[in-house]
Amino acid sequence: MRHRTALVGVALAALVAAACAPPDQNESGGGGDDTVTVGFLRPATGPNAAPGRDMERGWKLFWEENGSKVAGKQVKTVMEDDAGNPSIGLNKARELMTNSEADMIVGPMLANVGLAVSDAVNRRKVPMVVPVVSADDLTQRKPLPYVVRLAGWTSSQTTHPLGEYAAVDRKYKTAVTICNDYAFGHESCGGFTNTFTDKGGKVRKKLWNPLGTQDFSTYMAQIKQVKPDVVFTEQVGADSVRFVKAWNDFGMEATGIKLLTNETVVDQAALRSLGSSADGIVSVGHFADGSDAQDTKKFVDAYHERYDEYPSYYSAATYTAAGGIVSALEELKGDTSDAKKFVDTLKGVKLEKTPFGPEHLDSRGNPVLNVYIREVRKGLNGSMNVPIKTYEDVSQFWTYDPEEFLKHPVYSKSYQGEGVWPEPKK
Repeated sequence: MRHRTALVGVALAALVAAACAPPDQNESGGGGDDTVTVGFLRPATGPNAAPGRDMERGWKLFWEENGSKVAGKQVKTVMEDDAGNPSIGLNKARELMTNSEADMIVGPMLANVGLAVSDAVNRRKVPMVVPVVSADDLTQRKPLPYVVRLAGWTSSQTTHPLGEYAAVDRKYKTAVTICNDYAFGHESCGGFTNTFTDKGGKVRKKLWNPLGTQDFSTYMAQIKQVKPDVVFTEQVGADSVRFVKAWNDFGMEATGIKLLTNETVVDQAALRSLGSSADGIVSVGHFADGSDAQDTKKFVDAYHERYDEYPSYYSAATYTAAGGIVSALEELKGDTSDAKKFVDTLKGVKLEKTPFGPEHLDSRGNPVLNVYIREVRKGLNGSMNVPIKTYEDVSQFWTYDPEEFLKHPVYSKSYQGEGVWPEPKK
């Protein structure tokens, strides 16, 4: 109940913040020749309101620091709440393109919302920047010409290294995976499973929990029955908090079973509710808020000074995306009239100094980036994800041959890449 109350408070705070923002950050209506209008989608209500609020805060912090005028144009943001629902997100995107005459769309958060929205936006030939949505096929088997994953990632991009880390560095032999039953969960688990089994590991059981799972007790019981060396989990939003709480309440660590998680389970959006109860959890991510790298620390300190809390990856993503958009606008002298030219310019942006570390886009428009194995440790103002190992220049295809990789289906409940790579296409 305490966690539910906190999440409701976060959602209300996000709505109040949106209502009270400066006019250029929330004003309705299309922009004129002197205005670039950005339609911004994020969940401001529902179980994913906390990370949605962080997306909004990272975006606003960038413009507060740098000003909202670029190449003689005023950048105006119109924010809409997709509530983490694909149908709502699709309707909101249409409103942004039609009523607000948005020059581009930024967001949303959830993969299922992103998949629904991106197709519709692409058909309208409106540029879309997706710094959070990580659905693999947006830059793999089904790329969309007007969609750019600037400052983004693919779901399996970080978990490929984690599977190998588990099998090689930690020498775990058996695993149970438990992930949300939607695209992000399927792909996160697939990345881990593929590389873990490449190195001789065995996945004894695959569990799938729905978004918004209230009770993880049955899942903990099943894990105990299997007795694996390690559990890998992906969870988002309120599910992250509930999963870690259940793990602790059921004494899973005392059984000798180890836990590895994806980025979102112990992201700051969840750590603020978990506090020290998450200390010691090892995860993987492309953002490490506890890094002492200069560009990361500068962002973390500025965010903490502004909002009195550490930033999540969602904040870092929208902050970084804003910087990339500015670079493209400056190169085009603020002219967004040619949507395809604007998209091509976005794809050529170099992100050398970011909270994530250096990034560049591959030929398919997806970042090649650092991936960090992280441990939750106590920081000066709360728990943080401190990097303990870095994999540099990680591609969305890991070390696999891209052409061979793309012959296989996208990771799903029925295809997790088990066995020594490559498996024949099923």
